[in-house]
Amino acid sequence: MSRNGTRPGTPGSGPTMHHVAAAAGVSQATVSMVLNDAGGARVSDETRLRVHQAARELGYRTNAHAKVLRDGVAGMIGFVGDHVATAPFAGKIIEGAQARAWEAGMLLLTVNTGGDKHLEAASLEAMLSHKVAGVVYASMYHQVVDVPDALGEVPAVVLNARDRSGTFASIAPSEVLGGHAATRKLLDAGHRRIGFINIGAVEDGLPAVVGRLEGYRQALAGAGIAYDGDLHRAGDGQDPGGHRETLQLMALDQPPTAIFCGNDRTAWGAYQALASLGLTVPDDVSVVGFDNQESLAPHLRPGLTTLELPFIDMGRRAVELILAGTPSPGHTELFECPLVDRHSVAAPPHLPNQRTGTA
Repeated sequence: MSRNGTRPGTPGSGPTMHHVAAAAGVSQATVSMVLNDAGGARVSDETRLRVHQAARELGYRTNAHAKVLRDGVAGMIGFVGDHVATAPFAGKIIEGAQARAWEAGMLLLTVNTGGDKHLEAASLEAMLSHKVAGVVYASMYHQVVDVPDALGEVPAVVLNARDRSGTFASIAPSEVLGGHAATRKLLDAGHRRIGFINIGAVEDGLPAVVGRLEGYRQALAGAGIAYDGDLHRAGDGQDPGGHRETLQLMALDQPPTAIFCGNDRTAWGAYQALASLGLTVPDDVSVVGFDNQESLAPHLRPGLTTLELPFIDMGRRAVELILAGTPSPGHTELFECPLVDRHSVAAPPHLPNQRTGTA
């Protein structure tokens, strides 16, 4: 009961920090540190748990307006993406960012612009007017982006992309390490003639295209195998392109015994092309993808061995940098892409006719 005889949380009386402190058996200062996620505060995990539980049971809500007046920022972090929210797998970036923001007692204010620069400018203006603590500027795929000047007003991090100007901190997957790991998986299985279907032309300069090719070449060189341009195809990142380029690879006088595909959709096309030739994965030809697209990779038969883009961890890290308040300008933090081992890789066949079906 409160002093005026009403229960905390009833209309007109709302629970206060004092009520939370009494219920948790701690000081009001401790409640403030816990609920405001004060950096460096020495509060045990057990105490934090009690405070949060008491706040939930009492229905206590922080006063967002008071926080803005006191700290100059709201309990929100802005998140602006192009097609991130609608991409089949990149949405995990939002999942990671939102989880980390929530752990800090903050909301993630998300806008999916669809690539509309007018909507992007308007959403950023609205976020800044609401005094967000910072902004995550995200891309659906790894590319070099021009970051709006308005982001210079708050802590900001470029996510799954790189800032062309070098002004902002960036977080991106390590494409080179990923390409190396995919190729190394096939080398370790005994393959020496490995095709690579990329997701675009190197001349376009996309980091994923350039980096995955570099990793492929580095792995081959490390195994003492010379790069063969006939085994490298530009591709288009889609299953029709994967189908087309696989047929061309298998028509070579010396076709590959394994194919590294620049993404999972390309690998899907490769599966279809190999089946049309009467070849099976992995008995005749091994295949490795990239992305670990959950709606595709586990459901191919056999399941596709692939590299996973660490979207959840990248999203969490972007928010952590904003919470720290001082993202390093121009620094790019690269995340390793873990290998997801399924059943599409095996040792190469010993005889050519085991692959081609000829006598």
